[in-house]
Amino acid sequence: MTDSARPSSPPLVEFRNVSVVRDGRILLDAVSLTIREGEHIAILGPNGAGKSSLIRAITREYYPSSPGSDVVFRFRGRDTWDAFSLRSHIGLVSGDLQHTFTRGISGREVVLSGFFSSIGLFLSHEVTPAMERKTDEILEFLEVAHLADRPMTEISSGEARRLLIGRALVHDPGTLVLDEPTNSLDLHALHTFRKTLRKIARSGTGIILVTHNLHDIIPEISRVILMRDGAVQKDGPKAEVLTDGAVGDLFRVPVRVREEDGYYYATGY
Repeated sequence: MTDSARPSSPPLVEFRNVSVVRDGRILLDAVSLTIREGEHIAILGPNGAGKSSLIRAITREYYPSSPGSDVVFRFRGRDTWDAFSLRSHIGLVSGDLQHTFTRGISGREVVLSGFFSSIGLFLSHEVTPAMERKTDEILEFLEVAHLADRPMTEISSGEARRLLIGRALVHDPGTLVLDEPTNSLDLHALHTFRKTLRKIARSGTGIILVTHNLHDIIPEISRVILMRDGAVQKDGPKAEVLTDGAVGDLFRVPVRVREEDGYYYATGY
């Protein structure tokens, strides 16, 4: 748990024995975990491990398939909540979201659309001066102000990813959730993205990073959850979880895990 996590407040997410079944397939299998606002967490696992399903449960797109007295599914200590409350505490960036922004929407419009949970702006949207100021602040903070007037169709994947992060930050959420955020990024884009993520983490926003790449886990992340087959395999401090044996078992290959400047890498496979 990071120093910015607040154990005295209700957990952001509290799951106990949460299972999700879709079309006869078990996506989550009796998952139990607690996440507090301000924590920096990585959820690591192979493709098909259930990581994205877990995020959909956290963001309330998925619900437990078999509610019962032994099932806990709470958000900030509550069993019920409204969508606005969720949006003000959790910002989400996913590959699916980026695929929806394929039209010639400008970078500024991408960020502004976060106020309306829309894909771009429409005539019915009333953009206030406060929204404009907040957008300018975010573009500067993420160092993408030069993309404000560029259409999404003319920028790189890495640049688009940072604009979508800006969209997710407009409500000042306590936690930013990123689902496989470095897919399709080259080395330069990955370097820039990791710098951006570290800046956000140091600003006080909690990070939940979902990935199958060990090197995505920035130094500020202190807790790692390993997932496979819809279940949590291991959950704990990063240095205790990211071992040769645990990572090798997770991906079913022999590996050697090494740490360098706060980043972890797997070799030998």
